[in-house]
Amino acid sequence: MQRQKTGCPDVGAAWYRRWRTVIRAGAMIAVISLLPWQPGSAAIPPDSALATITATKTIKLGHRADELPFSYVVDDKVVGYSVDLCLRIVDEVKTYLKLDEIHVEFVPVSTATRFPLIRNKGIDLECAATTNNAERRKIAEFSFPHFVTATRFVAKKSTGINRIGDLAGRSVSAVSGTINVGQLIATNLHRKLNISVVLKKTNEEAFVQVANGKASAFVMDDILLAGLIASSPNPDDFVISEEALSRPEPYGILIPPGDLAFKEVVNTALRAIFTSGEINDIYAKWFLAPLPPQGINLNFPMPSHLKPFFTEPTAYLD
Repeated sequence: MQRQKTGCPDVGAAWYRRWRTVIRAGAMIAVISLLPWQPGSAAIPPDSALATITATKTIKLGHRADELPFSYVVDDKVVGYSVDLCLRIVDEVKTYLKLDEIHVEFVPVSTATRFPLIRNKGIDLECAATTNNAERRKIAEFSFPHFVTATRFVAKKSTGINRIGDLAGRSVSAVSGTINVGQLIATNLHRKLNISVVLKKTNEEAFVQVANGKASAFVMDDILLAGLIASSPNPDDFVISEEALSRPEPYGILIPPGDLAFKEVVNTALRAIFTSGEINDIYAKWFLAPLPPQGINLNFPMPSHLKPFFTEPTAYLD
C-alpha cells in the first residue's frame, strides 16, 4: 500500500535528523576533549603545571646539592648552570601566564626521588644534570638539550688506571639510580672484567671512595667528574679516563609526563636563550670562570657537538 502524501512535514524524520546532528556534534566534542593538547592552543589544560602555577602563583624547581656546576648549594642558595636556565624559564612562564609575580620554591631532589617527584607533581621542573634517553622519556618529558656528556671514570693518577681494561678485577663505585650503573654493568659483562660494583647514594660519597682508596674508580658523567675533581682538596691527584663507557648523551630539564603545554613554554624560553646568543654568557659563567664558593675554574670550552643544539634547538629522540 502506497503511503499518501499529506503536505504536512514528517515530524518523526525531522526530529531524528536533528537528534542525529546533536549526537554527531556531541561525539565530536567528546573526541576532541580526549585528544592531547596541541601546540599553539590557547586554552591551558586543567591538569597542566601551568594551571597549578596560575592558581598558586608558585613554581617548584627541583635541584641537587652536589652537581657542580649544574645544580648545587652555596651558603643556603641554590646555584648553577641548569638553575640559571630554569630561572629564565620562570620569566617566560610569568609572561605567558600574564602574572605579576611567581614565587620560586626550591625542592631538593636526588637520583632516587627526581622521577617520582616529577611524576607526582612534587616538582614542576628538575633543574640539574639528568640524561635524556628513550627509557626515561617513557616516564617524563624532557626539554631541549642544554648540555652533552659521556660516561667516563675517575681514578687516582698513582694507580695508573686510565683505560676501561685497567678496571679488570677492581672495585668501581657508581651512584644508584643513574644510567651510569647500567653502562658499567653492561661493559663489565661484555668485556668480562670481573668488576665489583659499589653503589653509593650521592656523587660525593662515590668520589670519596676513590679518594680514600676504597674503590679504584668512580663511573659518572665526565663533566660532573671534572667538577668533583676541581672542588677536591687535591685535584692534581686524579685523572679522568680517556675512554668513554657511552656515546655522548644530552642533559635536559625534566618536565611532568604528558604536559605538552608546559613543555612548549619551557622550550620557547630555551629557544630564545639559545638562538639569541644569551646561552654563551650563561655557559661562560659556569664553565669558563671561577665558581662559588672556592673560586675554581673548570676551563671547559663549549664542546663542538653541543653547539648545534644551540644553533637549531630540537627535541632529542635518539
